[in-house]
Amino acid sequence: MARFLAGVRSPVLAMLLRTIYASGLRLSEALALEPAHIDSQRMVLCVLGKGQKERLIPLSPQLLAELRAYWVKVRPRRWLFPGKDKEQQLCASAVQRGCQKICREQGLPRITPHTLRHCYASHLLELGTDLRTIQALLGHYRVGTTALYTHVTLAGLRQVQSPLDQLPSVTAAPPAPTPGAAPPTT
Repeated sequence: MARFLAGVRSPVLAMLLRTIYASGLRLSEALALEPAHIDSQRMVLCVLGKGQKERLIPLSPQLLAELRAYWVKVRPRRWLFPGKDKEQQLCASAVQRGCQKICREQGLPRITPHTLRHCYASHLLELGTDLRTIQALLGHYRVGTTALYTHVTLAGLRQVQSPLDQLPSVTAAPPAPTPGAAPPTT
């Protein structure tokens, strides 16, 4: 992920992709962001998601610092991520083509904005965030949809403990003889 994000040359595309990875937004949600959607007092992004449902996403302090530096450099007007025409938002197909170009230049497998969203969810899971919280952050109605984004990782497997490990240690005693049975032979 670091190599992919480091390979972006355009400041607008770089900030858009970093925002998607840092917040798990859909491409359409990120493209619709306006500077007013950044609430630095509460440290959240106000996002209008699918079905026009509003949700709040925690704002990383690092992302906020990067967004502030980006704003000084780019001076976006209405849209946080403007296209060539500063009054229009960046086009989704331009973002997709940009991702393809980065992957070719960096010798990486196919990475899309949706891959960044998937990585956000997977990395949160690896960090111990519960699935229900990830579901809310991604704006999913059903937890089953969220489960599709996540996969069992080696780090996650290492955290699983067998219920047997939770039992108190007891040395196994030989079974008591049953009445009328022949004594065990050794």
